[in-house]
Amino acid sequence: MFMKLLCRNCFAFKIVFGVFVWMLFFALSSDIAQAAPDIPQFSLATVPDGNIIDSRQLRGKVVLVNFWATWCPPCRKEIPYLKKLQEEFGEKGLVVLGISIDQGGSRVVKKFIKRSKIDYPVVIADQNVLVQFGGVRGVPTTFLLDRTGRKQRTYTGYTSYKILRRDVEKLLN
Repeated sequence: MFMKLLCRNCFAFKIVFGVFVWMLFFALSSDIAQAAPDIPQFSLATVPDGNIIDSRQLRGKVVLVNFWATWCPPCRKEIPYLKKLQEEFGEKGLVVLGISIDQGGSRVVKKFIKRSKIDYPVVIADQNVLVQFGGVRGVPTTFLLDRTGRKQRTYTGYTSYKILRRDVEKLLN
């Protein structure tokens, strides 16, 4: 008798449990979706000078965060555009921040920065930053953040100067 009752309730239990898991998943994913657009908190040293970039310092600025690598041809192609954007809009409140994912560390990145004459700040990603930014599945990946630190655009892969400039200008005006 007890087994018949248990089996009848087993189906109901599975239904109730499934609905509970489904509701929990969507509740958590909506919290994640609401939290995801904000710039993650991080504090990383710039290459080559070791100055600390703290994400809280970036509030009030439009920020173009570019995940890249020295060995990546599309990343190399974007660098002149990023330099030009920083030069053109830096005084209007734009900060271009390069975040290298190179495995060789600062030695490799330092040489590349010098050779490419990169004049915007570059840091090396740690696992925490990659996880917090989310969406970095390859390089280049670029995030455009507004003055409040909210993600407005995500660019996966090579992005033209024309598109970046247009979107940066919209946020600065």
